[in-house]
Amino acid sequence: MASSTSSTTSSLQKWQIALGIGAVSALGLSYWYLKTGRKPQLKDTSDTISIDESVKDPPKDPTPLEQAQQYKTSGNEMFKKGKFDEAIHLYNKAIEACPEEFKTELATYYQNRAAAYENLKKWSSVIADCTKAIELNSRYEKALMRRAKAEEIVKDWENCLDDVTCVCLLQQFQNQTALLMADRVLKELGKKHAQEAMLNRKPIIPSKTFIKTYFSSFSEDVVYQKLTEVGDPLGQGELSGFLKAKLAFATEKYEEIIPSCTEEINSSESESPFKIEALSLRASFYFLTGNLDKALEDLTTIINTDCDVKIKVNSLIKRASIYMQNEKLTECLEDFDKAAEVGPEISDVFHHRGQVKLLMEKTNEAILDFQKAVDLNPNFSVAFVQKCYSDYRHAMQVQDVQLLMQSLANFKKGIEKFPTCVETYVLYAQVLTEKQDYEEADKLYGKALEIDSENASIYVHRGLLMLQWKGEIEQAVELMKEGIKIDDKCEFAYETLGTVEVQRGNLVVAIDLFNKAIALARSEMELTHLFSLRDAATSQLKVTTRLGIDSQHMVNK
Repeated sequence: MASSTSSTTSSLQKWQIALGIGAVSALGLSYWYLKTGRKPQLKDTSDTISIDESVKDPPKDPTPLEQAQQYKTSGNEMFKKGKFDEAIHLYNKAIEACPEEFKTELATYYQNRAAAYENLKKWSSVIADCTKAIELNSRYEKALMRRAKAEEIVKDWENCLDDVTCVCLLQQFQNQTALLMADRVLKELGKKHAQEAMLNRKPIIPSKTFIKTYFSSFSEDVVYQKLTEVGDPLGQGELSGFLKAKLAFATEKYEEIIPSCTEEINSSESESPFKIEALSLRASFYFLTGNLDKALEDLTTIINTDCDVKIKVNSLIKRASIYMQNEKLTECLEDFDKAAEVGPEISDVFHHRGQVKLLMEKTNEAILDFQKAVDLNPNFSVAFVQKCYSDYRHAMQVQDVQLLMQSLANFKKGIEKFPTCVETYVLYAQVLTEKQDYEEADKLYGKALEIDSENASIYVHRGLLMLQWKGEIEQAVELMKEGIKIDDKCEFAYETLGTVEVQRGNLVVAIDLFNKAIALARSEMELTHLFSLRDAATSQLKVTTRLGIDSQHMVNK
């Protein structure tokens, strides 16, 4: 499992366009909350039988409008008695009697009839009547919310999202029912778009920094050790198979690795001394390029083979991480249990399982796994710093002051012991940012960049720090753009900059950035998250345009 430098997550809802993967708490609430502090108390629109009333009794000789109001009043009485068909009949009469110029009243009649249809579960009629009401009154919150509810039931996710987004905007995000619906719908819509995208997704080789980070998360990957060992020359003449893949890895010609490994695998047994190694390396690059199904096939082949224990355990760990990305948690944990049984002395098992437990917020179990990883391999720098971080998270969760102080002290020891480990500086900086020790955190990011100036995620984290520390949005944007300039395959940079552009009201720019992140995503889980961000921004753009709201003015006023 890859490093967590850019993997810290937050549960902030995506309808708020809060930051996604990587230290998201630095930006806090949605840009909609950057408005001035006007928070009017609003009526709850969650009541599914709500209808509009407040009509005076008509005079003896009513006008057409007064007659319509009388029909509506009678319809409301039937509605309250649960006689919905009779109510619909009376609302029909109100609509027929009402002069066309009285649009607000007509909108009310249509909305009330929609409420009756809702109780009869006639969803298409609910949507049709709410649509008529909204055509007459584009800011009719009750009709918008009722239509959104019906659209959610019939799984019309996009229109539902637009309607509930409109309600959220009109009510300045004070309606909890609307907010919860928006979050639900974004998840469903994101999943739908992700599944569609996976059908046509083309494998993309990630940046060399990403590849380096991935392999550095394993301390006992036998195949990686063979790739990086300095020994005898590879041979004379034209190389083929695994040896060609080894040369491609050394020269960063990553696109040649999968074909070269395939050549090794397809050769005869007598001509293939590195078949298992080729399967392992090909699986790793299938994983890195997002071809998870093929990676699973290769890893399963290795696991079912009588091979070197370390290669088998490494394959179990990698398969477990794929199961995690595919949201198959049971299978993931089963593979970790098998790995621990087969290789109880292999540090990588407990390091990677600890990361999964940390993602599951089982911090008490995570710290035990990380401790075991460090005990087995005290020189495994990434495991050491992950232990420090998990100790910190657990201390915060259970309010253990002693463990908190110990974790902070261990971060300092980690820097002394592993002065070239970028992960140590970055995770410690994130912790110090949470503690509002911004100046020291900035120094740590600066040191990390001295060690690895081509690591785009460090620029992104430093940009987030500038936002939280000084509110320097321009400086933050420049740092993130610098990260993209250095590594144009950094998904984290595009995603985070996109959320910042949403905060600035630059929705068109944000959508473009989210699309670039989507093109780099490697799994359906990542795509679901990114599509949710993009869909939220797209919906807000459509709604603000329809309502005549300037999103930039809305942010800045």
